[in-house]
Amino acid sequence: MYKIGNIYFIAAVAVIGGALFGFDISSMSAIISTQPYLCQFNQLGHNEKGLCLGPTNDVQGGITAAMPGGSWLGALCSGFVSDTFGRKRSIQIGSLIWIIGSIIVCASVNIPMLVVGRIINGFSVGICSAQVPVYISEIALPSKRGRLVGFQQWAITWGILIMFFICYGCSFIEGTAAFRVPWGLQAIPAALLFLGLVFLPESPRWLSKKDRWDEAKDVLTLVHGKGNPNSPWVHREMQEIREMVEFERANADVSYFELFKPNMINRTSIGVFTQIWSQLTGMNVMMYYITYVFTMAGLADGSENAVLLPSGIQFVINVVMTIPALLWMDRWGRRPTLLVGAFFMCLWLCVNAGLFAVYSRPARPGEFTSPAESMAITGAPAKAIIASTYLFVASFAPTWGPVSWTYPPELYPLRLRGKAVALCTSANWAFNFALAYFVPPAFANITWKTYVIFATFCAVMFIHVFFMFPETANKPLEEVEEIFDDTKPGAIKYIGTPAWKTRNTRNLTLKQEHNDTISSEEKVGFEEHAHKETTGR
Repeated sequence: MYKIGNIYFIAAVAVIGGALFGFDISSMSAIISTQPYLCQFNQLGHNEKGLCLGPTNDVQGGITAAMPGGSWLGALCSGFVSDTFGRKRSIQIGSLIWIIGSIIVCASVNIPMLVVGRIINGFSVGICSAQVPVYISEIALPSKRGRLVGFQQWAITWGILIMFFICYGCSFIEGTAAFRVPWGLQAIPAALLFLGLVFLPESPRWLSKKDRWDEAKDVLTLVHGKGNPNSPWVHREMQEIREMVEFERANADVSYFELFKPNMINRTSIGVFTQIWSQLTGMNVMMYYITYVFTMAGLADGSENAVLLPSGIQFVINVVMTIPALLWMDRWGRRPTLLVGAFFMCLWLCVNAGLFAVYSRPARPGEFTSPAESMAITGAPAKAIIASTYLFVASFAPTWGPVSWTYPPELYPLRLRGKAVALCTSANWAFNFALAYFVPPAFANITWKTYVIFATFCAVMFIHVFFMFPETANKPLEEVEEIFDDTKPGAIKYIGTPAWKTRNTRNLTLKQEHNDTISSEEKVGFEEHAHKETTGR
């Protein structure tokens, strides 16, 4: 069958799996404050104006958290699915599961049915969100790997934006069609994902792992060699992959337990915390419950739909501000991007906490429909809250958003990559689940102090990244192994090269990819530079 070898087209199709996550975020955040949704799943009765009050705080948290709960389980299972059936097939399986979940959610007549549908949708997103970065990482050139895996985050932002404005348009529909239409439309991208993957090649590294060497070389020739099987770069990649596969087979059997052995525990913790910290920034909380924040800032203006449009602006910012990372993330490197993002997000969260603490008042009885909308703020401080929220999104979008998907697949050897990234992604979903459930009661009970909690997390993640996260940008996946080699001079036992001594080697990698060879003098110079990074001398 005809296969497409353009790496940008391959990435564009694969990351539709990320868009599914985005659809869920905005389909829930845009709908939870609308009357058709609140009346269909009403538990609290009506207020004095006759408006439905919807589910209780805890139940709404549970409905929202059902999807990330399913994603946690899906991410854990995805490692086995991916290693058995292949990276591409596992994503196709995820797309079929999403279609089933979307049908159930669309047809929901009560809360249990809605929760079951969202759990099934979540299981799908768990598989896709874990294996799409693995697939792209294993098929991309080193100098483009960050950009291409970063498309996963960009697809999430597009999914959020598109679905939000579909929901905004549907919010003017009378009756349950206001939420059934957008929830049903979610199935269409999954069908396109399944069909598009039919024409894409499998991961060459997975094929090599299964001893399908001729197929692996054909994929590398198609994608990296531009059809030339004699390309020196293709020959070098095949040699490195073969050496790595043979070494791994001679040294270990693969299981999740290997990720917790002394020589692997450091990078396991780095990958897991990359995903945990991306949740503890508070970004997805802002996405799920942005209508609550803007209602407290006075944007509702007496209309249930009035708050949706200004809330949608942050989704536009999210899409636009992800673009710089796609263009320059490989040039910036992973470490500086994560450090800058953590600093600015901490700043804007502190600003929001301070403004709410000083200028807000407790919400009056009946003022808002949800107990989570526990404060009211007006005037210039309210505008500052809105601006600070937008700036927070603009700080997350080019930093932790794309890098949190790009970084974990770069850390692990081939034999462990599928399961390791599955474990990392499951940590993302476990914390997504916990935070989705935590935030409504948090806003209701500790009000502005919720922002202080997330600001503290951002400060801690800055310190953690500086001391423990090494630079992996522009290195072939097989060469990243050397960073964690604790037998080299200057290395730390069980850690390897100190993170702050690692560097971005983009110039050398570009020469190797474009010219296929480098002079012996350049190679010696690079090796001396790498030695200085490792030893500090």
